[in-house]
Amino acid sequence: MEATAYAYLAAGFGAGLVILGAAFGIGKLASSAMEASGRQPEVAGAVRTSMIIAAALIEGATFFALAICILLALK
Repeated sequence: MEATAYAYLAAGFGAGLVILGAAFGIGKLASSAMEASGRQPEVAGAVRTSMIIAAALIEGATFFALAICILLALK
């Protein structure tokens, strides 16, 4: 195999790992937020806001990592 083929393969694996990690992170975040809202319904609004902000940060890091994978594959 050529070096570019290895680069594409590594970028594909890297992108898959990034997406997998983000999915687990957001799933854990949502699970904890729903549990907190169930235990104390009066703070559900604040928990929801915090959950959305944290999910946005996770997605931002995910998009950055995917961009790095693409840049390394095209180098």
